Amino acid sequence: MSLARTIAPHIPYMRRFARSLTGSQPSGDAYVQAALEALIEDPSMFDESIPPRVALYRILIRIWDSIDLNHETAPRTAVFEKRLDAMVPRARQAFLLTTVEGFSLQEAAAILDTDMNGVRKLIDEAGQSIAEQVATSVLIIEDEPMIAMDLEALVEGLGHEVAGIARTHTEAVEAVKARRPGLVLADIQLADGSSGLDAVNEILASMTVPVIFITAYPERLLTGERPEPAFLITKPFETDTVKAVVSQALFFSTGETEAGGDSASVQPSAV
Repeated sequence: MSLARTIAPHIPYMRRFARSLTGSQPSGDAYVQAALEALIEDPSMFDESIPPRVALYRILIRIWDSIDLNHETAPRTAVFEKRLDAMVPRARQAFLLTTVEGFSLQEAAAILDTDMNGVRKLIDEAGQSIAEQVATSVLIIEDEPMIAMDLEALVEGLGHEVAGIARTHTEAVEAVKARRPGLVLADIQLADGSSGLDAVNEILASMTVPVIFITAYPERLLTGERPEPAFLITKPFETDTVKAVVSQALFFSTGETEAGGDSASVQPSAV
C-alpha cells in the first residue's frame, strides 16, 4: 500500500487535532500542510515501526516544534477553547491526544517523543490547569472505604474539594441536599444493596452535573439498549485513568450542557 493511501484516512483527525492546538482552522490546516509537505520531501520521517496514525501525528508535532505558523491566530470563544488556552502547549498536546484523539499513554509518548511517565506528568499538569479554572466540589458515592479514600486523595490532588462521601443511595441524595456538587463520582453497587445508578438518576432529576461512574459492573450500563453514561471507568482502575477522566468531564462541562448529562437517561432497571 502506498504511503498516501496509508495516511489518507487519518488526515481529517489530524486536522481536528491541529485546529484544537492552534485555535483556528486556517492555522491548524497550515501546520497539517507543512507536515505533509515535509513528509513528501522526506518519506523517511514516517516511522513504519509504529501505527500509521501515531507516526503521522508524530510528524505534526515535530513540525509544530520546529516552525512558527502563528500558533494562536484567532480568538477563542467556546468555553473549552478558553480552557485550552490556559494550558502550556505540551500539556495541551498530551491532554488532547489522550482525551480527544483517544491515544493510549504509550502512543502519546511516541508522538511526543517522551516516555509514559512524561505523558502522565503532562496530563497531571493539564488537570491542574483545568482545576484552576473550574475548581469544584466532588461528591463521591462509594461504599468501599479504601477506594473512597483513594478517590478523595486523587480529587484533592487535582485541586478540587470533596463535598462528601456517601455509602448508600439515601446518603447520596442527602449529601446533595446539603451541598450541590460540581461533579459526581459514583459506584453502582452500594453498601446496603441500594443502587448508585438510582441515586444518580434522582440527583440528575433536580440538577445538572457531570457524572463519572466507577464500577466493577460496566456491563450493567453498556447494554447498547438504552442511552449510556458519557463517562465510565471500570474497577480496578488506574489512578491516571481517573485523573484524566475527571479533567475531561470538567473540561467539556460548560454549565449549560453538562458532559455527564446523558447519565440521567440511563435506566435503573439496568442494575
